Amino acid sequence: MKKKIPSFKSDAAAERFVSRADLTRYDLSGLKPVRFEFEKKSAQLNMRLPKPLLDAVKRRAKERGIPYTRFLRELIEQGISMPLR
Repeated sequence: MKKKIPSFKSDAAAERFVSRADLTRYDLSGLKPVRFEFEKKSAQLNMRLPKPLLDAVKRRAKERGIPYTRFLRELIEQGISMPLR
């Protein structure tokens, strides 16, 4: 019988588990895609954009099935994770 996946309080804890665990020993049949973020949002950003750009962002987010603010956070995270040239 396979083990149950434990619960995690943060993305970092889940990432540590996945990077170290032998997932073949765990029951993955009940897992569903996670459509939310674990880390609390503790800072706020206010910015002005041209309306066509914001409309394009909202369209892309809708295609992905996520709120446009989450889509923007993902884009920012991708941008800062890329190595500097």
